[in-house]
Amino acid sequence: MKILYGIQGTGNGHISRSRILAKELRDCGLSVDYLLSGRAKDEFFDMEIFGEFQHKQGFTFISENGRINYLKTALNNNIFRFIRDIFALNLSDYDLIITDFEPVTAWAAKLKGIPALGIGHQYAFGENTPTSRDTWLTRSIMKYFAPAKHNIGLHWHPYNISVLPPIVDMELTRSTNKKHILVYLPFENQKDIALVLKNFPDTQFIQYSSDLITAQTGNVVFKKTSLVEFKQDLKHADGVICNVGFELISECLHIGLPILTKALNGQMEQYSNALALKQLNYADVIEVLSRDNIAHWLDHKTSANIPPWPNVAKAIAELIASNNWQTLKHGALNNETLNLWPKGVKNSQPL
Repeated sequence: MKILYGIQGTGNGHISRSRILAKELRDCGLSVDYLLSGRAKDEFFDMEIFGEFQHKQGFTFISENGRINYLKTALNNNIFRFIRDIFALNLSDYDLIITDFEPVTAWAAKLKGIPALGIGHQYAFGENTPTSRDTWLTRSIMKYFAPAKHNIGLHWHPYNISVLPPIVDMELTRSTNKKHILVYLPFENQKDIALVLKNFPDTQFIQYSSDLITAQTGNVVFKKTSLVEFKQDLKHADGVICNVGFELISECLHIGLPILTKALNGQMEQYSNALALKQLNYADVIEVLSRDNIAHWLDHKTSANIPPWPNVAKAIAELIASNNWQTLKHGALNNETLNLWPKGVKNSQPL
């Protein structure tokens, strides 16, 4: 079986889980090529697992100071180039397209009749999944941005039959040597974040962003985003302050880290994630990153009491390698077939 795997490159969550699944697909002996879109090629980092991947412009969302800028998003994306890339993409050598919300591969597969499997958090949004501040536009984006006939949704609770637990790094563990609070708010104004953190001189913070260079000012260490160093600092963290993206929070839940999280303004998916976290009582959710909100969390932070996530990536890769995934119930790899949900999560009910 020859596979083309499309990965949405806006943010790092799609890439993080795709790295993990890529390793498992390789270990199953599958032949996989990769295509990434959503940011400039020279902005990607630690991409060795994907080999000589293809790159397309695709679509991306532009954010400024913690809010999506829809005007710049519209002006930055070239619809004509996007359509050209879809029709120019050669799929004749492939038996299966996997897409992690990547639109070029998804639409090329749909138009050219190649089986497509969507794997990602966005495919978990069914009728039972909590949603907040959704509109006709946001529902349309979820449905049509990167459509796939078959899909596997990933979420923190089995809201639907085709929803599996998150894909996380099985080697990630929490150190007993807790040193600092890790801060990852890549879509916010980094100077504003640092000013708030300086109100807590007795607490050490490590602040990550692709816009930063390594430096230290008082109790705040600034670091440019990198895979290996970020994972090490995550292991030694005493808590994490982040946006309500899916992958980092999934890793924090996996190793039992307290979470303080704020949704990216104007991003329905993050508002919905925040609602789910509130209902599940998995994290502290705030609307504004303020001194008072951080102070309250530092004094009262607790971690969610749930079991670690299972090796979802390995289960998915093995079932794809068996070449019978299309025959499963509802045409998807589902939680009844794989039975991956930990009992403490599967049997719980959101508040």
